[in-house]
Amino acid sequence: MKKLSLIFGIIFSLNVFSQNEEKTFRIASYNVENLFDTKNDSLTADEEFLPDGNHHWTYFKYKKKISDIGKTIIALGEWEMPALVGLCEIENEAVLWDLVRRSPLENAGYSFVHRESPDARGVDVALLYRRDKFKLLRKEFLTMKFKTREILCATGIVPSGDTLHVFVCHFPSRLGGELESEDRRVEVAKVLRLKVDSIYKTTSAPNIVIMGDFNDMPDNRSITVTLKARQPKPPFEAQNMYNLAYPLYDKGLGTYNLAGEWNMLDQIIVSGALLKEENNLHTKPDKMQIYSPDFLRETDETKGGFKPFRTFLGQRYIGGVSDHFPVYVDFYY
Repeated sequence: MKKLSLIFGIIFSLNVFSQNEEKTFRIASYNVENLFDTKNDSLTADEEFLPDGNHHWTYFKYKKKISDIGKTIIALGEWEMPALVGLCEIENEAVLWDLVRRSPLENAGYSFVHRESPDARGVDVALLYRRDKFKLLRKEFLTMKFKTREILCATGIVPSGDTLHVFVCHFPSRLGGELESEDRRVEVAKVLRLKVDSIYKTTSAPNIVIMGDFNDMPDNRSITVTLKARQPKPPFEAQNMYNLAYPLYDKGLGTYNLAGEWNMLDQIIVSGALLKEENNLHTKPDKMQIYSPDFLRETDETKGGFKPFRTFLGQRYIGGVSDHFPVYVDFYY
């Protein structure tokens, strides 16, 4: 009888532990470096990424890149596939279909949100979402006064029952110089901040995640002044936004390597509610991670150390996955 009571006690303890154990909701952001198909789009400047273009972009190279991106997302998920993946530099819906249906991701249950943007090169942002982890309620695309990538905004219900607002961004590049191009990034940040403010007007403590390639550092004007994303230091206020890239940036780490210097261009920013442990869905200020395993790296011959193993170096094909490392954050519920 004592043995039976002991067995029931152990089973009860295991059940209580499993009920109290927090579940993970992983969100990732990845600039996949020019994921173009091999077909000509007469409405965009995609000529370089054609079989007879400067990059000699063949179907074999395209399929390899699709497969490599799929493998990267699976590996990044570790024990469970990421619930959400924001993507930058994808050409169109066709490459997204190939990614979720004709790559190692084919059985992962991903759908996607995307719309063709007015970007001159034809590169867009997109959101992959697991249908079992994110019930899409609505989607919106924020446009600018000039031709550039749109900002994707998707709202859905997560397993905790909470509503989550997700933004995927790819701010204008630094082409022509950082300061010379800064106003364009500030303008995009203004549009994004207006949308964030509209959410705050309807909900006092919303769950907001902003991710993507900002082409600026966490302490640049577009992020700190215009978007008003703060360092993630307590006390956390529900009405403020906090940049989870700061702890890594302060250590000199980055996601993009330019001439041997690390740049923290890929960031994940959250609303203050998501940093409160009493919130159903929450994370911690040091939870953003850079995913940089060996298969995404190559040796930096000029500066030493390593850098992302990119697909192209100039116009020369070297066969890597991307010139950016992905980043991710684990949320708990």
